[in-house]
Amino acid sequence: MRAVSNPVQPVRARMNTLLQTLEMQRWDDHRYYHHSRINQALHLVSAIGFVCAYALLFVDPAWAGLLGWGVSMVTRQAGHFFFEPKGYDHVNQATHEHKEEIKVGYNLQRKVVLMGAWALSPLLLWWSPSCFGLIAPSAGLPGFVHDVGLLWLALGAAGLAFRTVQLCVTRDVLTGVAWATKILTDPFHDIKLYWRAPLHLLRGELIDPAPNRS
Repeated sequence: MRAVSNPVQPVRARMNTLLQTLEMQRWDDHRYYHHSRINQALHLVSAIGFVCAYALLFVDPAWAGLLGWGVSMVTRQAGHFFFEPKGYDHVNQATHEHKEEIKVGYNLQRKVVLMGAWALSPLLLWWSPSCFGLIAPSAGLPGFVHDVGLLWLALGAAGLAFRTVQLCVTRDVLTGVAWATKILTDPFHDIKLYWRAPLHLLRGELIDPAPNRS
């Protein structure tokens, strides 16, 4: 008798593969780029800000963009740029250059470009308040700030979409979709992972001695 195929099994297998890829990307990101307890604490602040920004998307998207970039992205990237060790990683037996080369998402070089675009973007609105006819400019300083928030929100969405498509083309669709999922869910995962970081800092622990999966 011919076996009847179960259409649910292929979907379940693909979902399991996606979740495994997501877990691997999260683990590599944590063990390679989150040795500093200060960086971990800043990620906790960033994650809380992003969760609030997610809620603001349903109330005022402009304020979501202002909070997401002005607080969460600044604290998040400051941890990477200023507090994370850049020397040889003895825990993982890897050089900083090797980690930068294999980084799935935005490595430090790409982050410089992204943060530069963020910092310079208000100048675009100052030069062209309508953003070359794409929006109706708001009046006054509060209106300008509101429009900056919308521009930052669009920049974040564009940055996410660009790298996702790039990964789908240069690697595979699974890697791109897993990375996009990781970025969107990182705030919740970071709160779970780094909520103890301020306690470690109060004890004088500046470096995580051995990053683990807990």
